[in-house]
Amino acid sequence: MPEMPEVEGLVEFLRGRVTGLHVAKATVSAINALKTYDPPLTALVGSAVTAVDRHGKFVDVSTDAGVHLVFHLAKAGWLRWHDVLPSTVIKPGKTPIALRVGFDDGSGFDLTEAGTKKSLAVYAVHAPDEVPGIARLGPDPLSDGFDRAAFGELLTGRRTQIKGVLRDQSIIAGVGNAYSDEILHAAKMSPYALAATLTDEEVDRLFRAMVETLTEAIDAARSKPPAELKDAKRRGMRVHGRRGEACPVCGDEVRSVFFADNSLEYCPTCQTGGKLLADRRLSRLLK
Repeated sequence: MPEMPEVEGLVEFLRGRVTGLHVAKATVSAINALKTYDPPLTALVGSAVTAVDRHGKFVDVSTDAGVHLVFHLAKAGWLRWHDVLPSTVIKPGKTPIALRVGFDDGSGFDLTEAGTKKSLAVYAVHAPDEVPGIARLGPDPLSDGFDRAAFGELLTGRRTQIKGVLRDQSIIAGVGNAYSDEILHAAKMSPYALAATLTDEEVDRLFRAMVETLTEAIDAARSKPPAELKDAKRRGMRVHGRRGEACPVCGDEVRSVFFADNSLEYCPTCQTGGKLLADRRLSRLLK
């Protein structure tokens, strides 16, 4: 799933390519992806792009028509950029393309989604906060007003595993499964630690790890075209998606805990004092 760093990379790429261009076409081929009907998607046609911004994991393309094209790539979505937009007709149900947007210079992009579970979402709205997912977002962890004190307040009283807190978009915007693994590894913290029980020193360490991990990942994504962002993300991971490999810090084997539709990765030596966490598929604690 694209998370804050990759989405920020997409936003910066689009901002440099489409600001000032006019929308020549906006066509949905996967009707289930379009979540709004007023204003219609056709209201974008003929308008000029004035800005491209990020809200959590949402991309927001603003136009001078007062209409925003907002999209969320979900778990298996991606953006495919074309310097020259293909002229082929998109046949609904016959292609992974969910949305095609073209501009007056001949360029454009497709939003694609792999797999059978379709969660990619497209909105045409007058204001970003009309999108329910944006309206309920928590603070952006890299925003100027979000500091250690604000982070500590978010954790106070939450008897929830810290992995879940980091992934909850209504608490902190933009962090998902992959970067929560990376943040917790950098902070040397168990994903099962309860937020409310963390000491001041642990909160300090976690906040620092979150800011540094996300900042480094955004720097790595910056200036890369969409086609290279996924590979850049994988290369930057220390534990996420690296089950069975050696931890780059201590050399221990990276382990996984599996859930219904995802998994988490961690290093026992760095994060849990050598203890192996329960594999939820087995519903028991490994000794």
